[in-house]
Amino acid sequence: MHANIRFDLVDLRLFLHVIDTGSITAGSRLSHLALASASARIRGMEDALGVPLLERLRAGVKPTKAGLAVAHHARLVLQQIEHMHGEIADYAGGLAGRVRLLSNTAAITGYLPQPLADFLNAHPAMDVDIEERPSHVIVSQLLAQTAELGIVADSTDISSLESRPFRRDELVLVAPARSGFGRQRHLAFAQALAHDFVGLGEDSALHQHLALQAQRLGLRMRTRIRLRSFEAVCRMVEAGVGVAVVPAVAAQRHTGTGKLRTLKLTDAWADRQLLVCARRFDQLSLPATRLVEALCAPQR
Repeated sequence: MHANIRFDLVDLRLFLHVIDTGSITAGSRLSHLALASASARIRGMEDALGVPLLERLRAGVKPTKAGLAVAHHARLVLQQIEHMHGEIADYAGGLAGRVRLLSNTAAITGYLPQPLADFLNAHPAMDVDIEERPSHVIVSQLLAQTAELGIVADSTDISSLESRPFRRDELVLVAPARSGFGRQRHLAFAQALAHDFVGLGEDSALHQHLALQAQRLGLRMRTRIRLRSFEAVCRMVEAGVGVAVVPAVAAQRHTGTGKLRTLKLTDAWADRQLLVCARRFDQLSLPATRLVEALCAPQR
């Protein structure tokens, strides 16, 4: 191992992008580097340390134990840089920086757009990297310090994190207006599973959450078609293809047509509180702290 090891911030950010995406190609793209340049930088880090940092697999890469250690320290270094930039910008009368925010499907589609838009418009030098993840994965990534903030449902075990209320969210079943539910207004998810479903993609946090609930019941969802938005899902339900579970706020936008009806799910997990979470709020960078304040501010 070389006695004098020097990595620049580009190296550290690149390495974290590679770890987070599981791919040198995707990591280089996020770092705005050519693939050859990114590969050379990774090899340079490994040569400098004298140990392999990545295990090359057919489907991508994964960190070795040494790679995990480097990633941990790289995150600490970059977080400190963000702290410094945030504090200096605050003294100068502005706020600058970047925050990585992980969120479940319901928050991203139903509740985050407006408060995030207000925050970004109020802070032109601030950027937010937002990524969709299932709630339980968000908890794991916050604990691993791969992101500063996450928005999860309160049905998730967050005992190792700190949290603050964000929004109340209810999941409901939407069905065609002329469906076989008669005058029913409530039903259990187990009953709904007897029907064909319309859903989001398999990579969506909501789909993974519903699949897990079906698995716990010893049942499975028969999903006939997968779409990219709740608007498309509701239109397909209106056309009679199947039923769907969506946030109530999404269902409300479409029930006015008279072609769709909403049924309340009686399962406890369907009525939930969305929470903003962090490992420690008092250890957040200044930009992340300001974002939490904006997201958790009383609604107008």
